[in-house]
Amino acid sequence: MSSVQNNTLTNDHKAVSRKEWLAARLDLLAAEKDLTRRSDELARQRQKLPWVRIDKQYRFETDEGSGSLADLFRGRSQLLVYHYMFGSDYKAGCATCSTIADGFNGFAIHLAHHDVMLWCVSLSPLAKIQAYKRRMGWTFPWASSVGTEFNFDFNVSFTEQQQRAGDIEYNYQRGGHAMDEASAPQPVIENAKMAGTDLATYTRERPGMSAFALENGVVYHTYSTYARGLDGLWGMYQWLDRAPRGRNETGMWWRRHDEYEPMAQNASGCCQAAEARA
Repeated sequence: MSSVQNNTLTNDHKAVSRKEWLAARLDLLAAEKDLTRRSDELARQRQKLPWVRIDKQYRFETDEGSGSLADLFRGRSQLLVYHYMFGSDYKAGCATCSTIADGFNGFAIHLAHHDVMLWCVSLSPLAKIQAYKRRMGWTFPWASSVGTEFNFDFNVSFTEQQQRAGDIEYNYQRGGHAMDEASAPQPVIENAKMAGTDLATYTRERPGMSAFALENGVVYHTYSTYARGLDGLWGMYQWLDRAPRGRNETGMWWRRHDEYEPMAQNASGCCQAAEARA
């Protein structure tokens, strides 16, 4: 590594000696360790939350047939549900939810072998979900909640009447959210187009995740999170946060993984070109 000192770069960073870089990195390491300890403590607080017994009988349509919420545990004692935005009137699943779900195939099997089942649940009919799963090449479990109040009870689906009345409670507050139709930013508008529906219809669905426990045949709700609380589940952001320019975004740049344009030669073929010159 070269040791050019104090040369200003295009993004307001300086090129410094290895010694100076190491000193700055150690300062950052102390902050990272502090954040890790605080994150560990926050996880312990999540696990100490009281539980709420669920007595309502929900029914879900799955690849294996109709089942109850307890059936989704598949013999495990813990269940994690990603509330995937795929309403009955959507032409395709939410593109943003799709980027999050791209990571589920890899770790769902690990969770299943650690007493935890991971499911997506959506308000769309099962046949539409199955077709979209095939398109995306996903194999993780995904259930339809059509005909039940599950999505509505967990504040991720809302009626037209609630929307017109401004009576949507999401992320533990009523109104004032970026997903509200009247204040939707460009990424939300773009997502609505990519879902093949209008903005009002699109924003009657919201993303979230919920956790459940099963003890002595009784299901308990233990935790739910929404909006930015889902950041930790979005695998690509964890990588971008460690890239030199971070998230480096001004709008919606991501697409479903089968919708990106082919990469330019200097991005996708650089290694091959280097090998050819060697």
